[in-house]
Amino acid sequence: MARRKPSLRYHSEEEPLVNLTPLIDVVFVILITFIVVAPLLELDRIELADASGSHASTSVQESSPIVIHVNRDNTISFNKKRSTMAQLPALLKDAKKRFPQARPQIFHDRRAHFGVYQGIKNAAEEAGFEQMDIVLKP
Repeated sequence: MARRKPSLRYHSEEEPLVNLTPLIDVVFVILITFIVVAPLLELDRIELADASGSHASTSVQESSPIVIHVNRDNTISFNKKRSTMAQLPALLKDAKKRFPQARPQIFHDRRAHFGVYQGIKNAAEEAGFEQMDIVLKP
């Protein structure tokens, strides 16, 4: 009599495993990078005057020897003389030499583009000004 050996069949169907360790490592590295870099970012802050009470209708007059007007059609006037964005850095550098303690005043029409303000701000910083007054025209 022949004996049959019992067949040993294992149903070892392994579920595929996904290794998430490298993904988690990458996420932690990115998170740590943001935590380290965030305090180093320079943000421009503009403090607005309090509009409550009678101070809301206060008129602002030109009191600086450096006055820049931005009109609604995005044209620029530097000390009441028409100027272009390309001429502005040289004019501001010259004004910084003549009036080292002065703060430029920018009278910006609210319908003018923000990019014009940004260009003026960059030119003023390049000329060495650390502060400037911004007046928004109604």
